[in-house]
Amino acid sequence: MSEGIRCMWMRGGTSKGGYFLAGDLPAGTEARDVFLLRVMGSPDPRQIDGLGGADPLTSKVAVVRKSARPDVDVDYLFLQVFVDQPIVTDAQNCGNILAGIGPFAVERGLVAARDGETPVRIFMENTGQVAVATFPTPGGRVTYDGDARIDGVPGTAAPVNIVFEDTAGSSCGALLPTGNPVDTIDGVACTLIDNGMPCVVMRAADFGLTGAESPKEIEANAALKARVEAIRLKAGPLMNLGDVKESSVPKMTLVSPATGGGAISTRTFIPHRVHAAIGVLGAVSVATACLLPEGPACEIAAVPEGSFKALSIEHPTGEFTVLATLDPAGNVQSAGVLRTARKLFDGEVFA
Repeated sequence: MSEGIRCMWMRGGTSKGGYFLAGDLPAGTEARDVFLLRVMGSPDPRQIDGLGGADPLTSKVAVVRKSARPDVDVDYLFLQVFVDQPIVTDAQNCGNILAGIGPFAVERGLVAARDGETPVRIFMENTGQVAVATFPTPGGRVTYDGDARIDGVPGTAAPVNIVFEDTAGSSCGALLPTGNPVDTIDGVACTLIDNGMPCVVMRAADFGLTGAESPKEIEANAALKARVEAIRLKAGPLMNLGDVKESSVPKMTLVSPATGGGAISTRTFIPHRVHAAIGVLGAVSVATACLLPEGPACEIAAVPEGSFKALSIEHPTGEFTVLATLDPAGNVQSAGVLRTARKLFDGEVFA
């Protein structure tokens, strides 16, 4: 494509990618995906001929349009562009890229900014759920400067507060798609859970790990990776996801006792690389697993008392705090997170 297409590159949470207005992209899924693969430089492990950063966390796309839905401002479709395969998938959501949707919507004139702060109601097309992102807009303009800090991102930025509405079973049809808090797959106790992100939660100890291993150490263990992938392929149909061989979900999370004062420690496969941190909605699903009556997570998690719980989910580069409110029956009523975002460039991209 010799003509450029308007694009804003943004960091959202601990991810990075291209933000597009839906109407600016080529019409039709096939033409769109061919274009996005070219933009990222996929398939190529270095993504040398594109803007991707040779990592799944930096090879992401947000497609945004003004919503026609009642009580919603914008619709957001997340697309994961594989690094070393010619695949573009909408099989999952991304709560990190979500952090940039509100600011992007204001910058593109889809939502009018308020003086002080602006809430943007976002319909997440991948899962059919709504999130509300609130961020500073002093004088009616988006600011990316602030004092909020999140692990996995250097420095500070303006806070983006995100509250998720009714995310339970967003991809799998139920919070616990099998109806069980614990299922055994290949002799390993698993919690198959979906509170915004389909996850399989397992004890690191059941794989001979302490849970303190680095992502590189885990990725170097070919036998471990093969065992985890075998469980993932069996978990997919059980979670109503079908054949997940070429899918980026479910995410596989190994949990162990927290070592930094948090609720629990995690190592997450996304699904074949080990995440340097943990995804937003993945953290929400793991935090919810900690609140179940039984299962690998709740049995080792340090959970605070009360109906409002701040659960610190530890990961290889820090922690991620999930704020959960329980109803009188002890079920998760709502979950919120703090993220940040930053505009990196605004212009045209060529493919």
